[in-house]
Amino acid sequence: MEGGWPLMRGLFLCLTVSLLLQGRGDTFTINCSGFDQDGVDPAAFQAVFDRKAFRPVINYSIPTKVNISFTLSAILEVDAQLQLLTSFLWIDMMWDNPFINWKPEECVGISKLTLLAENLWLPDIFIVESMDVDQTSPGLTAYVSSGGRTYYSKPMRVTSICNLDIFYFPFDQQNCTFTFSSFLYTEDSMLLGLEKEVWEITDTSRNVIQTQGEWELLGINKVTPKMSVGSKVYDQIMFYVAIRRRPTLYVINLLVPSGFLVAIDALSFYLPAESENRAPFKMTLLLGYNVFLLMMNDLLPISGTPLISVYFALCLSLMVVSLLETVFITYLLHLATTKPPPMPQWLHSLLLHYTSPRKCCPTVPQKENKGLGLTPTHLPGLKEPVELVGKMSSPKEAELNGHTESISTQQEPEAQKHLVDLWVQFSHMMDTLLFRIYLLFMASSIFTVIVLWNT
Repeated sequence: MEGGWPLMRGLFLCLTVSLLLQGRGDTFTINCSGFDQDGVDPAAFQAVFDRKAFRPVINYSIPTKVNISFTLSAILEVDAQLQLLTSFLWIDMMWDNPFINWKPEECVGISKLTLLAENLWLPDIFIVESMDVDQTSPGLTAYVSSGGRTYYSKPMRVTSICNLDIFYFPFDQQNCTFTFSSFLYTEDSMLLGLEKEVWEITDTSRNVIQTQGEWELLGINKVTPKMSVGSKVYDQIMFYVAIRRRPTLYVINLLVPSGFLVAIDALSFYLPAESENRAPFKMTLLLGYNVFLLMMNDLLPISGTPLISVYFALCLSLMVVSLLETVFITYLLHLATTKPPPMPQWLHSLLLHYTSPRKCCPTVPQKENKGLGLTPTHLPGLKEPVELVGKMSSPKEAELNGHTESISTQQEPEAQKHLVDLWVQFSHMMDTLLFRIYLLFMASSIFTVIVLWNT
């Protein structure tokens, strides 16, 4: 008998451990004696509380099914530099606990209770993309039904990794993910499902969301991939959360002022080319645009090269080109009015071609425009094609030579004046041509940027 007692004690211990591991439901049947109209005695659930460290199943070969949903109640911050999304979620979980079971008709009609969540088994669900430690508030409760169905909700401030593409800023849309998975249990022990349909999660989030800031929720989709770590496979639910930036702030503070400055720069071409105020006016605009960019720099993303930065660089380049064009035209006018060089024959022919009236539209000749009809022989630096010599009679040679010299002396100032007029007209023609090229390039560039923003 002395040798039999250790054997019996060992058998009894093995039987007890076997019952605990199998988790037979009758071991934790809840006694309704602790239920009354004033409340429930916590001692009635003490056996369940003692079992909270173990997964609540009757047969450990059967995985626990945990249904998950969430409500996105706020989009707090999107950090483009660190590629982080900060949001506030309400996470809802539901599962069955077979060790919680009572008959409501025997327990004064009570069919649902709230218990402290810290006294119950809770699934170790976490968000894979989260960069913060789970800081769940203490004292949360869970709803438990008479059939053992448990509902648990908890609020979470989640800072998660999100692959942000800011090229289309401020008209960008981002697609971030929330992947829910178990940290400890493989798919043999825990399976994940949806407590609500995806459209219900989306509609609830849109109705509950509190912030009316920079971002708005577009939609939510889900996939159910598997995560393999070595030989272990974990069940997952991945939610794709599509959000869009509200561009009103940036349109009013960035695009509209920039557009106004570029438009004023284009209109400044209508100032007279001979005016001394065009170049200083354009320099003032260019300086003001640089100050504007410095002041609005805080609104632009720090990392990456968004399309709006290309747009600002393009506007700045257009203003610089506009100023250089003004400097060039001013130089031509100064050269024409001080010391005009001889005009090349090809340039004179080109000028006559683009400034002379068309044959289909005859006009009355005007004395003021007769300078445009100068023949090449009247231009300084161009010689007569043929010189007639030896045709004069000797007695009158001196008199005719003197008369010719006097005519030549009178024609030189007039020819000089005509040359100045030609160079001035050429300057005006170049001013008009460069202005049209400027407008064409500006319109095509802005149109290209708008098309890229809309794609």
